[in-house]
Amino acid sequence: MTYWQNVQSAAGMAGQYHWVLLASIAAAFALTAAVPQSRRRLRVAIVLVALSAVGMLLCGFLLDRGVSDGAAGYRGVHFVSQLLLATSVVNLAGVFIFRVALGAVRLRPAPILHDTLLGVAYVVAALILLSRHGVNLSGIVATSAVVTAVIGFSLQDTLGNVMGGVALQMERSIAEGDWIKVGDVEGLVREVRWRQTSVETRNWDTVVIPNSVLMKSQVTVLGRRQGSPKLHRMWVHFNVDFRHPPAEVIDAVERALQADPIPNVAATPAPNCILNEFKESYGAYAVRYWLRDFDKDSPTSSEVRTRIYVSLQRAGISLSIPAQSVFMTMEGRGRDERKQQRELARRVAALKRVSLLEPLTVAERERLAAELTVAPFRRGEAITRQGNEAHYLYVITKGHAEVSVAVEAERRVVARLAEGDVFGEMGMMTGEPRTASVTALSDVVCYRLDKSSFDGIIQSRPEIAEAISHLLARRKVELDALTENLTAEAKRRRVADVQGDLLARIKRFFAIG
Repeated sequence: MTYWQNVQSAAGMAGQYHWVLLASIAAAFALTAAVPQSRRRLRVAIVLVALSAVGMLLCGFLLDRGVSDGAAGYRGVHFVSQLLLATSVVNLAGVFIFRVALGAVRLRPAPILHDTLLGVAYVVAALILLSRHGVNLSGIVATSAVVTAVIGFSLQDTLGNVMGGVALQMERSIAEGDWIKVGDVEGLVREVRWRQTSVETRNWDTVVIPNSVLMKSQVTVLGRRQGSPKLHRMWVHFNVDFRHPPAEVIDAVERALQADPIPNVAATPAPNCILNEFKESYGAYAVRYWLRDFDKDSPTSSEVRTRIYVSLQRAGISLSIPAQSVFMTMEGRGRDERKQQRELARRVAALKRVSLLEPLTVAERERLAAELTVAPFRRGEAITRQGNEAHYLYVITKGHAEVSVAVEAERRVVARLAEGDVFGEMGMMTGEPRTASVTALSDVVCYRLDKSSFDGIIQSRPEIAEAISHLLARRKVELDALTENLTAEAKRRRVADVQGDLLARIKRFFAIG
């Protein structure tokens, strides 16, 4: 017999051994292109096929040199070569069945089921090959029973971890992508393996937890609720002095949290505020919100605290100071008066930039300045909304905002505002609903002038109403002229008509004759 005939005889595949090798390699490359994530397993399969071919070539060489096929050396090489080929075929079949066939029908068995079935296939292939080589399998089974008992007794913990991993994956009580809490460990489940489960914490640490510990411990799966999206309720606590009614505190905070979206905070259920407890000198409040991105709990809680803070400031509500604290100051009356004068001067300067208030005297501006309210807004909050009735104007003293108009369900940005800009004059003077929305682009601080503060001045000097109506009419017509190309004469007539209408509305709104 020729050398190649000896190789074919050793393979025992009726002369088709080379086609089996080529088919296995071709299948491995095809699966590599179709399932890139299994590239490592397929690369191993190709190496095993190559080693099997080397073994068969060695068997042919031994036969060609006259070595009997019953010799121990020949039988050993022959068995290993066939086992390598069988292992490669099992690997290829596993990738095709679990990745391609089941993937096509969108089934994803647990990794442990995949590993278990492959392990069983390896054992079956090995037993079949041993039987073909004349090995007594009954003796192996009897011996393996004794060995199994010894191994089971000595490896109880390891087997407990393995069985725990099987139970976790088959029941899917914990799956990859879940956020869990076990004792002091809270994090994202990255993988559930035979022996352990890997959990990534927010501190960029990976905690490896034995599966037996998970089976014996109480495990909280965060955000999992039947028929609901993944959300986790968070608590933010703050304290307010008893001088402020609870209803006022809760209303101010909830309006701020529910008015505008907060990143990573669910709109439904909406954030809410509760009076949690009465303390010695203050009420203990808590905001409850539902977190969407569990990895960003601290940044989101920080944003919620900031919204709480600015909403309380706008409402004139301060956070509590422990009653047992004692404050001593060396400030005298003169220092306090100087501070008040500096603040008053800043307010008067801000009012001077308001063209609407040009008809006022210095004394009247100072009177209004004393009644201004400081109104801070957090980035992303709406300062005023289109269609709302708000009888006050704002003077921006810090930050930037944008003006937008809703037209046929579309929001269009029409202007940007910065420090010194004023808006809301028509609402304060005529009660007209807001014609646009103004949203804070950064943290914004405003002076707010209410209609009630202006009422006393206009009642004492009703002629101011006419001067103000002229200013408002001129501004409105100038804006109209930009889009309508009005002539000078048309503008003059339009100003007269608009001024008369505005004056009547101002008088009616302030109830002056």
